[in-house]
Amino acid sequence: MSKFESIIGFLLEIFPTEQHCIDYFEKHRWNGAVVSPFASDAKVYKCADNKYRCQKSGKYFNVKNGTVFESSNVPLQKWFLAFYLLSSGKKGISTRQLVKYIKVTQKTAWFMLHRLRQAFEHPNYKFMLDSFVEIDETFIGGKNKNRHWDKKVPHSQGRSWKDKTPILGMLERGGNLIAKAVPDTKQSTLEPIIEANVKKGSSVYTDEWYRNGNLNKKFNHQIVNHSAKQYAKENASTNSIENCWSHLKRMIYGTYHWISRKHTQSYVDEFTLRANTRKYSEQDRFDLLLLSTVGQRLTYQQLIG
Repeated sequence: MSKFESIIGFLLEIFPTEQHCIDYFEKHRWNGAVVSPFASDAKVYKCADNKYRCQKSGKYFNVKNGTVFESSNVPLQKWFLAFYLLSSGKKGISTRQLVKYIKVTQKTAWFMLHRLRQAFEHPNYKFMLDSFVEIDETFIGGKNKNRHWDKKVPHSQGRSWKDKTPILGMLERGGNLIAKAVPDTKQSTLEPIIEANVKKGSSVYTDEWYRNGNLNKKFNHQIVNHSAKQYAKENASTNSIENCWSHLKRMIYGTYHWISRKHTQSYVDEFTLRANTRKYSEQDRFDLLLLSTVGQRLTYQQLIG
């Protein structure tokens, strides 16, 4: 099977028809050994129209069962192109732009993108950070002073979790990024998250916000004092994680313009996935994400509930 390195190869060589999409997904999901979603040890019979029948349950299924594509009337061709555009574009793709590319309603495009982002919650993307880890937080949302008079948040100035959504970021130098939307930036909120995602004994670098915390009890904690215009101290700095925040905000403000607090983590997951697969080829990233759709299914009521 040939590989694609561009959208032309993706559309014309690998997935020119719906059947090519089905065959590709079956090969990567089952590799010739079809497994029933109703009974994993059951014998499976191949039927017409790309369907299979489980011997034990007697039920019919296809390759989309048990994935984000299940019960969708949108062809796999459009799903795959949406996945490719979402994962390959450095700043993602907006709902309105996807509508133009694949000719679906805006509601459908919005739902598709959120279903695809759900795949980023797959266990494939769960890991611990080690060695040298930079830690910092940023805030997503408009400035309170620029809001309409009836939308201003009382007693909120500058960077505040009262009117913005705080994001905690942990970046292993030369490695992976973990970012979490958090309710506030209190030490009691942030430290348990750091301890759950960074291996004990690692060197962690932060700004002065953490100077009164307890990170030094489990990590080699070093601080750079930004308030004193100190941005590097020997090996300690947070420059790399701050660079990540720059790209994250370009994605949000440049492509999505505005995101709700409710869905912030989904957009952050989208960003971290692209950051953590930055060294992958287009096809390797697509294949990884495609397999991550298995076992995931977000309903519309769950999304808006």
